[in-house]
Amino acid sequence: MSLSELEALLPVLTSPGAPDFSLPLMQARERFDGMLTTLPIDETIEFSSQYVGGVPGTWGNPKGARTDAVVMFLHGGAYVAGNSMGYRGLAGAIATAAGTQLYSVDYRLAPEHVYPAAIEDAIAAYTGLLAQGFEADHIVISGDSAGGGLALALLHAIKAAGLPQPAAAAVISPWTDLACEGKSMTSKADVDPLLNEKGLVQCGVAYAPNDLATPTASPLIGDLSGFPPLMFQVGTREVLLCDTNRFAARANNAHVDVTVRARAGMVHDFPLLAFALSEGKEAIDEIGNFAKTHLAN
Repeated sequence: MSLSELEALLPVLTSPGAPDFSLPLMQARERFDGMLTTLPIDETIEFSSQYVGGVPGTWGNPKGARTDAVVMFLHGGAYVAGNSMGYRGLAGAIATAAGTQLYSVDYRLAPEHVYPAAIEDAIAAYTGLLAQGFEADHIVISGDSAGGGLALALLHAIKAAGLPQPAAAAVISPWTDLACEGKSMTSKADVDPLLNEKGLVQCGVAYAPNDLATPTASPLIGDLSGFPPLMFQVGTREVLLCDTNRFAARANNAHVDVTVRARAGMVHDFPLLAFALSEGKEAIDEIGNFAKTHLAN
């Protein structure tokens, strides 16, 4: 059923005005952010603009959610686009499924702000949540695409800072290798309708021109020991599929609890399409159950 739903969506996802990160960066940002404005939002969630740790973002309060637990969400957009308001649909759905509050972070974007701006904002937001009284084991980190990579990079930064790790991290189609060296970058090129190596290389260089091989930029690199339980949701048609598989293999070798859900036939960031894609809704529900399993009572 979901594959037929996806086929119905593809003409829109691949239309001439669809997001394309191989375009000049400002044009790519305009298209991506324009796409975000078309996504539906759960009107039952109360959203407000807030600063946490000095970092702007969007706070969400799903009905019946725990007030002592929070999903900290980092949005996608290849580090050059995206915003927390545009991501209220996906981030709000994840928090609702997890039964928690939501804080979706507006980290600084390239090319105006290069590495380490985004990871500095992410660690500031995390320490801000701790300062507000949220215990680490009551925080789940989540994110999609570049935001999924940033979520994993944040775990490196938390470890380096000697801070307690969150209860868990659940990421969607994460970009973990900014050098774009995974085999799927070429093996999936003909079947991935949404991303391409040219665009990712351009955005990676724009974000971290001198730091592609740094763990807090490319989280695939570095020591993963001590990381919290991890969940990955990824599609098998993605050029970024190897970014999940290689990270998960390294995490397993570091004795980290890892769950990978590779969805057959699915495209990059498919849970963003949960409003029209059954597989996306299922993935969000799984993330919610994963979060509930690992959050402290």
